[in-house]
Amino acid sequence: MTVVGLDDTDSRELGMCTTYVATRVAERLANVKRLLLVRLNPAVPYKTRGNAALAIHADCDSDVAFDVAREELESLSADGDEATNPGLVVADGDAAAVPADVRTFARDALWEHHEIADAEALLERHGYRSWHVGDGRGRIGALAAVGAWRAFDDWTYECISYREPDRWGTPRDVDAESVFAAAEWGYPTVWDTVDRDEDELVCVPHTPCPILYGIRGDDPDAVRDVAERIEGEPVDRHQLFVTNQGTDAHLRDATIADVRDGGAYRLEGTVVSEPETRRGGHVFFTLAAEGSASNASSDAGGDASANGDRLECVAFEPTKRFRDRVRTLRVGDRLTVCGEISDGTCKLEKVAVRELVRTERVTPVCPDCGRTMESAGRNQGYRCRDCKTHADGKAAVALERDLEEGWYEVPPCARRHVAKPLVRDGFDGPTHPER
Repeated sequence: MTVVGLDDTDSRELGMCTTYVATRVAERLANVKRLLLVRLNPAVPYKTRGNAALAIHADCDSDVAFDVAREELESLSADGDEATNPGLVVADGDAAAVPADVRTFARDALWEHHEIADAEALLERHGYRSWHVGDGRGRIGALAAVGAWRAFDDWTYECISYREPDRWGTPRDVDAESVFAAAEWGYPTVWDTVDRDEDELVCVPHTPCPILYGIRGDDPDAVRDVAERIEGEPVDRHQLFVTNQGTDAHLRDATIADVRDGGAYRLEGTVVSEPETRRGGHVFFTLAAEGSASNASSDAGGDASANGDRLECVAFEPTKRFRDRVRTLRVGDRLTVCGEISDGTCKLEKVAVRELVRTERVTPVCPDCGRTMESAGRNQGYRCRDCKTHADGKAAVALERDLEEGWYEVPPCARRHVAKPLVRDGFDGPTHPER
């Protein structure tokens, strides 16, 4: 087998798409077994759009594959953008048997930030052929794509339909009604095609790239069938990709003290500040590590202020109705939060409510007259001046909550490519999927 890795051929302004380049390469190679669409670390600052790298697995001569891929890269890459630095890596051998350090490189490309020198050292060590334009950064993603089949074990599918070339850069003509109908037909096997509440076609991009729409799901036949049900402008070609999209492969289990900017994590903690809506509609709260927030809901109002045990979390305005869930959180709720760390803040992708505060502490009421008691002095409880009754402290009363335990997620219109939608299996609790 020959494995061809490609990356960094597109541009935010000029268009193109590495999936299209890979499709063109695959059409010219013999005995193609699969095409991988591999999402890498979404926090990388120098990514073009979705930070995807591509791999082609084919039973063909590696020299032929190198020449074909280079020719297509030179022809199609958006070389007018100085931020675009195409890279190509070609490796002989089975994709499932790449060396352990290449597998690790691919795994870390979703968790860390690699340097160009890291890729160059591995290319030299294993004798992989490579080619690049510009600073060579595209070889990082290309090498990660080569190692991805061994690095990951949860795969989904995307069927991408491409536009006729003379339509690139013009408004897309897609019949919205047919997309919503196809999405309903394919759900839940096919997901994130539309956002019903926002009335948005999630599968249709807004950039000048060659993609008309991309259909994602857990079954290859289902994503193809949904794509075929959509009406609109003529489709130039379809291509099925095996992908790590929708898998949460970017998340690492960690403690609040361990997180670093540029990584994405799954964290446990307790809410220690009331959610606050700030300018722009973004909703913030503070999460404290387990144990450090033990007094957070006491009468005095605890303060988990030790270094590294608190983390600000935010649901940004584009997450829409997810913010309403976050706004209902209360001090003392126990959570699992998932998201990327940026400037010391967790940008929420999903939240699991593990335990809800079910009571609240209030100033007691006099049992004789029904009036609210007054403080009897510091640490002396409460009293009713008229009835001379006394209470040692605040009273616990039942608290109605507009929230249930379980997992909550941002809506499809705000979902990252690699984030796992709740409609898929494998979550450790009840789920409340967004459609």
